[in-house]
Amino acid sequence: MEHTIEKLSGNKVKIAFKVPAADFEQAIEKAYIKLRGQIAVPGFRKGKAPRKLIEKMYGAGIFYEDALDAIFPGAYMEAVTANELKPVSQPELSGIETMEAGKDLEFSCEVYVMPEVKLGEYKGVEVAKKTRKVTAEEVDARIESERKRVARSIEVTDRALENGDNAELDYSGSVDGVKFQGGTAEHQHLVIGSGSFIPGFEEQMVGMTIGEERDLNVKFPEEYHSEDLKGKDAVFHVKLHAITREELPELDDDFASEVSDFDTLAEYRADVEKKLQEAADAQSEEATRQSLVDAVMANAEVEIPAPMVEDKLNDMMQEMGWRMQQQGFSMEMYLKMLGQTEAQMRDMYRAEAKNNVKSELVLDEIIKAENIEADEADVDKMLESYASAMNQTIDQLKESFSAEQLDYFKHRAQVTKALDMLWENAKVTEAEEAAE
Repeated sequence: MEHTIEKLSGNKVKIAFKVPAADFEQAIEKAYIKLRGQIAVPGFRKGKAPRKLIEKMYGAGIFYEDALDAIFPGAYMEAVTANELKPVSQPELSGIETMEAGKDLEFSCEVYVMPEVKLGEYKGVEVAKKTRKVTAEEVDARIESERKRVARSIEVTDRALENGDNAELDYSGSVDGVKFQGGTAEHQHLVIGSGSFIPGFEEQMVGMTIGEERDLNVKFPEEYHSEDLKGKDAVFHVKLHAITREELPELDDDFASEVSDFDTLAEYRADVEKKLQEAADAQSEEATRQSLVDAVMANAEVEIPAPMVEDKLNDMMQEMGWRMQQQGFSMEMYLKMLGQTEAQMRDMYRAEAKNNVKSELVLDEIIKAENIEADEADVDKMLESYASAMNQTIDQLKESFSAEQLDYFKHRAQVTKALDMLWENAKVTEAEEAAE
C-alpha cells in the first residue's frame, strides 16, 4: 500500500492512498460475505446468492463502498504512524480517483494536524507590576462588614417603620383589580430602603405600624422582566406583622476579641490591614504573571486549526453546563435567561477559546524547548488539594487514577514549572498605582 502526503493551508494535510488491486479485491470479497445475507435475490435464500449474480443485478460497485470503509482505517493509521502526524480532527474523505475491481484503489483524505509553533522571546520579557497600598477606607469597609455579620436583630415595638428596618409583611398585588402570578406572598422579609422591590413600594411603607394594612400604588418599570407587567400601574395590599432592626456592636476591644484572636481593636485593625495588603499583593502578582504569559503568547507565531478551537469551545461549554448544574440550573435554562442561543454563546467565547488553545500550544513548545520534566514530587504537589478535598492520601488517590489521568496531572505539573520559569526569568518593574 502506498501513500503520499501533501501539505495544505491552515495546518491541513492531504493523504493520497494507492491500494493494490489484489488487496482491494480481498476487501470486496469480505464485504460480499458480510452483506450477502441482507440482499434479496429471486430464486436464492438470503446469503446464498453468488457474488457475480448480485453484482449483475445491483451493479458492479455494490460492495465498493463497504470495501473502502474496511480498508480506510488501517491505511489511514499506517500513514499517520509512518509520517509521525498528529491529527487534531477526524479525517474526511476528499476524493476517489479510481475504485474499480481489478484495478488499484486510489483515494485521498484530508485532516487537520497539530500546528507548528514558532517561539518568540520568552525569557527576559519585560513586564510592569502595578502595586497598590490598601487604604484606610478599605480597612474600615472590611471591619464594617464584620460588624454587620455579628449584628444582633432587635425587635421594634414602640415606633413606626423606618428606613433601614427589616419588615415582616404580607402582600398581594393586582393590576386593574386582577391578581397576577408571583404577586402574592406571606410573612416575607424586606429591608426598607434596600431597593429590593419595585420603585415606590418601600417608600410608601415608611410610617406603617405593626398590624396596619395599607394599599401601595406603584408602577412597574418599562424594562421589567415580565412582558405582561411592563409599565403597568399596580396596587399592592400589604400588612405589616413585625419590625426588627440590626444593632451593630460598638467598635471597641470587646468587638475585636469577639471576631478575632486579638485582644484590642488596634491589633485587630492592623491584622485586617495586613491581610488586605497580602491579598492585594497576590492579586497584583497574579495580574502581572498573566500579562507576562500574554506577552509571551504575542511573541509566538502559530496558526491554530479551526477544529482545535471548536474542541476547546466544547470543553468550555461542558464545564459551564456542569457549573450550572451545581447551581440547580440547566444550560437550556441559563441560555433562556440570557436570551441567547447556544450558537450565540459559542460565538461570544470563540476568541477566548482560541486564545486558550494558543496558550496551551506555546507553553507545550516551551516545555519541549527547555526540556522541562515533572518528577513524582511535582505530581504529588499538584494532587495535594484534590486528596484533601476527597479525604484521601495522595497515594490512595493515585491508585484510583488511570494512567491517562496521571499523565494529565504530570502535564499540569510541567505547565506550572514552565510558568514559574517564565516568571523567574522575567524583567519585572514595579510602579505604585494612584489611590482611587
